[in-house]
Amino acid sequence: MNTILKSFSTPLAIGAFLISAVTGILIFFDIEMGAVEPVHKWLSWLLLGGVSLHIVSNWKPFSGYFSKKPAIGIIGLACVVAIGSLLPMFSEDEEGEGRGAGVAAKALESSSLETVALVLKTTPQALAARLDKSGIVAGSNSSTIQEIAARNGKSGKIVLAAVLGGAEKKNDGDRDGR
Repeated sequence: MNTILKSFSTPLAIGAFLISAVTGILIFFDIEMGAVEPVHKWLSWLLLGGVSLHIVSNWKPFSGYFSKKPAIGIIGLACVVAIGSLLPMFSEDEEGEGRGAGVAAKALESSSLETVALVLKTTPQALAARLDKSGIVAGSNSSTIQEIAARNGKSGKIVLAAVLGGAEKKNDGDRDGR
């Protein structure tokens, strides 16, 4: 049985790795055409199965790695990275916003121009002037950043960036609408 297992476990692991590597690189570079993302996610199970079968069929050589210091170091580092990636400081919410600045930006986007002016220690008129320079019509001082964005066909992030003073030339067309 071990010969049969070896005859298909290694090609399965290699094939699944190739799928995972190619789709992972495409996702990394934001080339998400067709079914790249679902294929990457779901066929990762195929990689897990192929590698597991490969380990089972090659158990004796595999277990030998645990007696070599370099191998233990590499495997240990991989475990630390895997466990570390689960820590909350690296998490994102559903919108892809990280913690800290992303949460603050979200709060400002749902605030009125008057409130944002208080936070920035300026006047709503000064913020409206900044928006005007960026080609964004503020309207009422009681309008929220999101409302201003919707009226102008922009994302809240673009309007907030203009309010904060750094978005006069910002492009509103990146893939996430940010």
